[in-house]
Amino acid sequence: MLVLTEIENDIATVTLNRPDKKNAMSLDLLAALVESCATLKGTEGLRAVILTGAGDVFSAGIDVTMMMTLAGKLGDIKAMLADPDETGANPFQAPVTCWSGLPVPVIAAVEGLCFGAGMQLALGADFRVVAPATRMSIMEAKWGLIPDMGITHSLPKLMPADQAKMLMMTGREFTGDEALAMGLATEVDADPMARARELAELLASKSPDAVAGSKRLVEETWGGDAEGLGLEAELQSALMGSPNQMEAVMANLQKRPPKFG
Repeated sequence: MLVLTEIENDIATVTLNRPDKKNAMSLDLLAALVESCATLKGTEGLRAVILTGAGDVFSAGIDVTMMMTLAGKLGDIKAMLADPDETGANPFQAPVTCWSGLPVPVIAAVEGLCFGAGMQLALGADFRVVAPATRMSIMEAKWGLIPDMGITHSLPKLMPADQAKMLMMTGREFTGDEALAMGLATEVDADPMARARELAELLASKSPDAVAGSKRLVEETWGGDAEGLGLEAELQSALMGSPNQMEAVMANLQKRPPKFG
């Protein structure tokens, strides 16, 4: 299974399960995340969720092999970008934004790599416990694209606009320690999974009504709305397959400096 969902003592652990691919995200994995989230939303007695990755890696981002396979199907991909659900999220955004719709806290336990789509998934959690040496990046600029998986919901709650633009425009890598300093990590811990479990148990000991109320208060008063999700999709659709975007891809694959028009 691409996503493993286990519940113990009313705490769910959702694990990205492609360790041989560093948990890179395929379309099937993205769909499995949405399915897992929907199942948990209907689970009675659930008190917290932990998101993690198999093999000591959170996620290396979108599967590059899949991205190249889909290069000849841009029409289909752009149609998916323009197909929002009832929350305003399209099939690429829903695997990230669905977690904010759960009434329980969601904690990302992050180590190894956390790039691109993986980074956006981690940002979609309520809390991020990150190993200090984790390599992290909002990496879409590397491929001539923008982050379009709910970044307009998550990032405005966490950091100033100028810092957000710097990370989005440059795609630079940073560590877990740097993420903490920038406000992108909630805590840094040498054992993110153990600390995430400890935090989940602490939150589970509180009134579930108060926890759910606090989460809803923040979700509905901080950050962006469905209009932001629509803009993500519009901008990404225009970029996909454009000359400069394709040049970014080819330059990376050929390991040479890009020549943009």
